[in-house]
Amino acid sequence: MEIQGVWCLLLISCLLHKCSAHNDFFTSIGQMTDLLFTEKDLVTSLKDYIKAEESKLEQVKQWAEKLDALTATATQDPEGFLGHPVNAFKLMKRLNTEWGEVEDLVLKDMSDGFISNLTIQRQYFPNDEDQTGAAKALLRLQDTYKLDTNTISTGDLPGVTSELPYKSTLTVDDCFELGKIAYSDTDYYHTELWMAQALRQLDQGEESSIDAVTLLDYLSYAIYQQGELERALDHTKRLLILDPDHQRANGNLKYFEYQLAKQRKAEKEQSVKEEEEKEREKRETNRKNFLPEKRKYEQLCRGEGIRLVRIHFIAIIVTDQHCWPRTTPRRQSRLYCRFFDSNRHPYYLLGPVKLEDEWDRPRILRFHDVISDREMEKVKELAKPRLRRATISNPVTGVLETAHYRISKSSDEPPCMTPKQGNSPQPSTESPRALLAHHLLVRRSAYRYLSLADMTNDWAG
Repeated sequence: MEIQGVWCLLLISCLLHKCSAHNDFFTSIGQMTDLLFTEKDLVTSLKDYIKAEESKLEQVKQWAEKLDALTATATQDPEGFLGHPVNAFKLMKRLNTEWGEVEDLVLKDMSDGFISNLTIQRQYFPNDEDQTGAAKALLRLQDTYKLDTNTISTGDLPGVTSELPYKSTLTVDDCFELGKIAYSDTDYYHTELWMAQALRQLDQGEESSIDAVTLLDYLSYAIYQQGELERALDHTKRLLILDPDHQRANGNLKYFEYQLAKQRKAEKEQSVKEEEEKEREKRETNRKNFLPEKRKYEQLCRGEGIRLVRIHFIAIIVTDQHCWPRTTPRRQSRLYCRFFDSNRHPYYLLGPVKLEDEWDRPRILRFHDVISDREMEKVKELAKPRLRRATISNPVTGVLETAHYRISKSSDEPPCMTPKQGNSPQPSTESPRALLAHHLLVRRSAYRYLSLADMTNDWAG
């Protein structure tokens, strides 16, 4: 009974550890940095394994070269060679002892250290959900900033200079993987974009394990699902040139031809070009069935329709879409910058805070240089171990749950768990700097992944 109890405890511990190992890595850069160092450690372990294998092979090589020269001499006059008693003794010794040592050396497994390290670290690896989440985040980034696939594939993102050492590009296999994830989500629009990009790179001579037949198979079906039969038919014909016996492509060819003839019959009064444009606009409209607020916030992210109205040293943001009321001289006169001392609080008499009026109704204030870089790093250090996936409130059940568009992490804790940092004042109604620092410590937000979470109207954490 005691042995069974011990095994049950071990099993429960392993299951709990496995469940806690997965932390939605793709939602937090803070936790993905840990994966970088894990990967670096594995590379070091792999290089050690390579050195050990090379050392073993060098020993075997030296032994082979030594015996190669010896046997070449001995076989020229075997009787004369063995007539020397020392040669006869050494032959017996080699065959009885030394060849056994060579066998042990060849059979010695040098990978034990690397395999052990890999097995330990694998439990902290991201899973399929993380990979899919990161891919969908990249697709949302593409839509929000209206980036074409070639821009993303070459790594020439807006604001990223070519001199940066960490600029990365996407291979044919990477583009194919993005297309497959979109395909599994019945997102045929992005499936077409990324399969076409993979095919372009393959046509340009890039080496890949993915062949053109596979790409054309996905591409033609994705285009067909969007209602463009002619283009789907063209890609199917190209596929059959490469592989005439492709069973599915032969069936699709007949079906596409039949459907195309049927479509042309129904569109006698319209040209093919006009119909294609209509279908494209319809598909684009369905894909961008956004709320007006969402369309405006995406335009704001892209920097569209924004101008700065500067009155002396005051910057006011005004958009062409009237997100803000238009500025007037009277309103501008009420916006100014000043130093804030919290009603002559002793702490701020020596170091007042820079305060700027951003707007009057609603009143928006901006505090400058409130938190130092050192304090911000401390906040991130304290927040990182407590990060949890952000949730939303289900509009039907009211239950908190995760959502694919909300890719952030945060942590909530009572104020008593927040330590005093250095000589910073404790939270009080008279200290906006302390209030803000306390708020950052109590409500710690995770860093965002390289994507934009979709706008949401809920306020659940």
